[in-house]
Amino acid sequence: MALLHRATLRPSKLDLLATWLPGRPWYHGPAGVEVLSRGAYRFDDPAGEVGIETMLVGTADGPVHQVPLTYRAAPLDGADDWLVGTTEHSVLGPRWVYDGCADPVYATALAQAILADTGQAEQYIEVDGRRELREPTMTIAASGAGDADVAPVGAVRRVVDEDTTLIVTDSVELVVVRRPEGGDAAASEATLLGTWNGQPTSVPLAYARPR
Repeated sequence: MALLHRATLRPSKLDLLATWLPGRPWYHGPAGVEVLSRGAYRFDDPAGEVGIETMLVGTADGPVHQVPLTYRAAPLDGADDWLVGTTEHSVLGPRWVYDGCADPVYATALAQAILADTGQAEQYIEVDGRRELREPTMTIAASGAGDADVAPVGAVRRVVDEDTTLIVTDSVELVVVRRPEGGDAAASEATLLGTWNGQPTSVPLAYARPR
């Protein structure tokens, strides 16, 4: 479960991404233009410490880009190169926003979603002391998931950020598709698939390969 707050972020997530995206090797689009949200899905951090959200964004006429983000109350050691930016949350205070591909909490959640088909977190918003379910803006599902018992991911050992992003951990290699588009999933690999408004058929979002 992801508990969201009615809050403002300064700067907003999209403002942070508009500045950060043009420096990524996998970004296709102009710099200095508005970035639009196409959909998003969240994973749950069992410890309740880290927010985990994957946003699908793009410019008005450009392709969709997949950006996993983690939100932390303090800096993540050794991850300065993966910092998207900092923002002020009107309820939670300062938040450090990271490219989730370098965050072991995201890697663990992604491995569980692909290999154990744990799905996305249900999202709730606090309204007048009550929790109201928020409808997701996209749907995800696992294809080729194996046993529900997934080996602990451990540390993120290496991240290779190119057209796709490879995350090497102690027990699994994860591949994040940065520009998801039409195409069949590889039959031999456990795959996370997604659909969203404007993309009614499932497309691969990420792959997992146990080591």
